[in-house]
Amino acid sequence: MKYSRRQFLATATAATALPSAGCVGPRDDRSSYLNQVLEPRNRNTVFHWIDTALQQVRDQRLLTPRTAYNLGLTTAAGFLAANGIVRAYDEPYGIGPGPRGADPEVAYGVAFAIAAAEAFQQPFLFERIAFLNRFPGSEAKTLGVEWGRTVGRRVLEMRTGDGSEPSKVNYYLDRYPRRTDSLRWRPTGPFYGTSPGPAFASFDRGLFPGHGHIEPWTMTRGSQFRVPAFCDPASPEFAEEFDTIRRLGGMDSTIRTEDQSEIAIFWEDGPWGVTVPGHFIYIATQVLQNRGLSFIELARAFALVGMTQCDASICAWDNKYHHDIVRPESAIRVRATAFSNPDPRVKARPGWRSYIPTPEFPAYTSGHSTFGAAAAEMIALLYGRDDVAFSGRSPDLVLWPQLRGVTRHWTSLSHAAEENGMSRLYGGVHWAMDNEEGLRCGRKIARQAFRTTFPARA
Repeated sequence: MKYSRRQFLATATAATALPSAGCVGPRDDRSSYLNQVLEPRNRNTVFHWIDTALQQVRDQRLLTPRTAYNLGLTTAAGFLAANGIVRAYDEPYGIGPGPRGADPEVAYGVAFAIAAAEAFQQPFLFERIAFLNRFPGSEAKTLGVEWGRTVGRRVLEMRTGDGSEPSKVNYYLDRYPRRTDSLRWRPTGPFYGTSPGPAFASFDRGLFPGHGHIEPWTMTRGSQFRVPAFCDPASPEFAEEFDTIRRLGGMDSTIRTEDQSEIAIFWEDGPWGVTVPGHFIYIATQVLQNRGLSFIELARAFALVGMTQCDASICAWDNKYHHDIVRPESAIRVRATAFSNPDPRVKARPGWRSYIPTPEFPAYTSGHSTFGAAAAEMIALLYGRDDVAFSGRSPDLVLWPQLRGVTRHWTSLSHAAEENGMSRLYGGVHWAMDNEEGLRCGRKIARQAFRTTFPARA
C-alpha cells in the first residue's frame, strides 16, 4: 500500500494525541475485530497487537495454515520479550533475561511488530509510531525498545529454516508420497449449493503440501500426533461414513436441521476473514478478558493459544498429506464404484453437491476440528475450567451475510469446539472420522503445551 507524505504526517500527528503509559486507545470499530467483544476497560497492549494481526489476516486474505503460523510467531515473540524482563516463566527457547528496569509492554509491542513485519511482509510503520507514542520518553521505554528489537530479531533468526517457506508453494516436493488406491485425494470443484457464498477457483492444487514439515513450537515434531490409518473403503464402517455425509451434508439434505445448516455456515471461516485460528483467538479474548490476568499472564495465555494454533495446523497438515484421503465431494460424485464396497448405499451420485465449499486439500484429519479442540482445551486450562457458558456472533459477515444478527450459545468451551468440528459434517466437506481424530489431536497438543512450554518459575 502506498502512502502520501500528507497521510504519513496525519498518522504521526494522530499518534501523538493518543493516551500514554500503557493505556491503549479505542480502535476504529469499522476495522477492529476485538472491539466486537472486548470491553473498553480491558484494552491493553496484548489485545492491541493481536487485533492488529487479525486485521492483517483479513486484509491480506490469508489462508488458514498461514494465519496459524503468523499468530504463533507474533504472540510468541511478544511474550518472550516481555517475559525476559518480568522473568515470571521459564521458557525453552534460550531467550534469556532482559535489562533491569525495561518496560515489558514496550518490549512486547516492539518484538510483536518485528515478528509481524516478517510474517505479514508489512512494515507496520504507522502502527509502531502510534504504539510507541503512547508511552512517555524514559529510560524504561528506551530499554524496552532495544530489548524488544533484540528478541524480535532473535525469534526470527530462530525460525529461519523452520520449513515454513516451502509450505507457501503448492507442490509436493517429495515431502509426502501419494496414495495409489481408490482413497487418493484429488482436486475438488466448486460443487456446493449455499447461496450467497464465496467464489473460488476450480480444481486448485493441494494447499501447502509442505506445511506438515514445519518445525513446531510445542510438539516434538510435526508427526508427533499422527493419527491411525483411515478406514478400509470396502468396509461397513466406510459405507456408514459415506451414507451419513451423503444424506447429512448435501445441499438438498432432508435430515439436516435449520440449526445444523446455520452451524455449517457460522464456522465456515474461509478466507476474506480471520479464518478458524483467528476465530478462536477472538473467542479466547472474549472468555479470558475478565479473568483478572496480569499483563504477563495475559501475554503468556495468548502466546500459548497462538503457538498451539500453529502446531495444530502443522499436525493437521501432516495428517492430511500423510494419509492423502479423498473428500466426500469426489467420493460421492465420481469415485464410489472404485471403492468395491458391497453396501448398496455406496454408489455414485453425479449431481450431489456439498452444502458449503470443499477445501482444496485432503480430508483426514479435519483442520477445523484440530484448531478448535486445541484452542478450546488451552483456553479451558488457562481459565481453570471447561464449563464456561458464553455466546457469540460471527466475527466476519463478508462471505455469509445470512449470519447477520445470528448469535450462537454454548454451554462450555468444548461445546464450541465440538460444534465447530461437526460443522464440517453438516457442510458435507469432511468424514466423521476426520472430525473425531482431529478433536483428539487438538486436545493432546494443548495439554502437552500447557504442561511443558512456559511453566512458572520456581
